[in-house]
Amino acid sequence: MATSSRKVIYAALVGNCLIAITKVAAAVMTGSSAMLSEAIHSGADTGNEVLLLYGLRRAEMPADNEFPFGHGKEIYFWSFVVAMVLFAGGAGLSLYKGIAHLVSPAPIKSSYVNFVVIGLALIFEGATWYIAMREFAKSKGAWGYIQAVHRSKNPAIFIVLLEDSAAILGLVVAFLGILLNQITGNPVYDAAAAVIIGLILAGTALVLAYETKSMLIGESANGEVVQGIREIAGSCREIKKVNEVLTMHVGPDFILVNISVDFVDPILATDVEVSVAGLDRAIKQAFPRVKRIFIEVETWRAKEETRSGETSNDTLPAECR
Repeated sequence: MATSSRKVIYAALVGNCLIAITKVAAAVMTGSSAMLSEAIHSGADTGNEVLLLYGLRRAEMPADNEFPFGHGKEIYFWSFVVAMVLFAGGAGLSLYKGIAHLVSPAPIKSSYVNFVVIGLALIFEGATWYIAMREFAKSKGAWGYIQAVHRSKNPAIFIVLLEDSAAILGLVVAFLGILLNQITGNPVYDAAAAVIIGLILAGTALVLAYETKSMLIGESANGEVVQGIREIAGSCREIKKVNEVLTMHVGPDFILVNISVDFVDPILATDVEVSVAGLDRAIKQAFPRVKRIFIEVETWRAKEETRSGETSNDTLPAECR
């Protein structure tokens, strides 16, 4: 998963860097506010790819005493930072420049330069979008695209895909704004296009922030995984009842599992050990992303007291009182 993520990000990084350079040159030559907004957009995207690569590298750091479950959530943090950069850096500056040119319109020089740059940018963006879409289609499985974005635990690929989709839409808006300016001679269309591009970036940033926030806080594994773990635990003949199955994604490929079970009574301690070891092995074989499993042995009485907030010393061994 990390390899495919890097492939998509590197492709987007190269494409956005080339696009940003051409857009900046076109904006300076023509004075187009829409093209300046697009240059800001591509510059923000280039910075975002660098942040994602840094996040992926940090997420692969091994566990240590301070972070016993590893650093997998680093990619979620840096993905959230990407959303903030896109919102503040991309959308904020685009809206500011667009509104400023609406208040004080400025004529565009040599519009054909903008059209050439937009055409080249569409080629570059289309190529990176295709790579991101192809990798995203592989990872989404049977889910629909919207459902896959919502349920995916690896934000790197869908961030690039959403950024490139917004970039292509922004290029279309820039083309229409510059074209209308060329036809009518009214620079308001160009400025309005810049404002619309800023709004597109703001909407994209909000979607990314919403999707990464839940993973940053501690989102559970998908329902199919949770149900599968419950069924595996329930099939163990030494377990009378599976009470709770709590999961959390510590990283895209790291699921932490806590299972609360009632064992049959009476049962030997050695049988409990064998059952726990077998359950651990079976779950990890069925779901390779599950890396750590904690099994909590809970009796009916202890469970009721936990819910009521009380703890009786009678339920504790003598050495624990």
